[in-house]
Amino acid sequence: MRQLLVLFALLAMSFTLKAENVHSFKVKDIDGKDFDMASLKGKVVLVVNVASKCGLTPQYKDLQAMYEKYNKDGFVIVGFPANNFGNQEPGNNFQIKEFCTTKYKVTFPMMSKVDVRKEKAPLYKYFTEHKDFGGEIKWNFEKFLIGPDGEIITRFSHKVKPKSKKFIGTIEKAIKDAK
Repeated sequence: MRQLLVLFALLAMSFTLKAENVHSFKVKDIDGKDFDMASLKGKVVLVVNVASKCGLTPQYKDLQAMYEKYNKDGFVIVGFPANNFGNQEPGNNFQIKEFCTTKYKVTFPMMSKVDVRKEKAPLYKYFTEHKDFGGEIKWNFEKFLIGPDGEIITRFSHKVKPKSKKFIGTIEKAIKDAK
């Protein structure tokens, strides 16, 4: 009987610890308000870890242009500021929001600053441990493309520019497939 109880307890723990997909997560937005990733069900989502003082920071401009172009088709970009690489996101949430909206006119959802390397935010722990697209985040502006069902479609290196044909083609295909 005791072994059966232990087995049930272990099974219950495995169900509560394992996230089903990206829609299973709740995070905080840049203003500190709760943001349920399940609110993005049915949309194609690009999750990006961002930084304000990085050589790749100008990607904000291209990401914003992409958001404006495809948002009407159910495409959303979600930015997660992180200060894990060379102290390139030293500001607080208020400063980050001010920078993004003033310098790059960012209107896509921005979340509160997270850790993507050492004490990983739960969503980034899920990303880095994913069976198909896992592995450590190597730098700022790594991108995860999420389907309308909350599953990861693909992962893009920080080196892949939002203006590249491959990147745009993959986004457009995901949007088309979602319809």
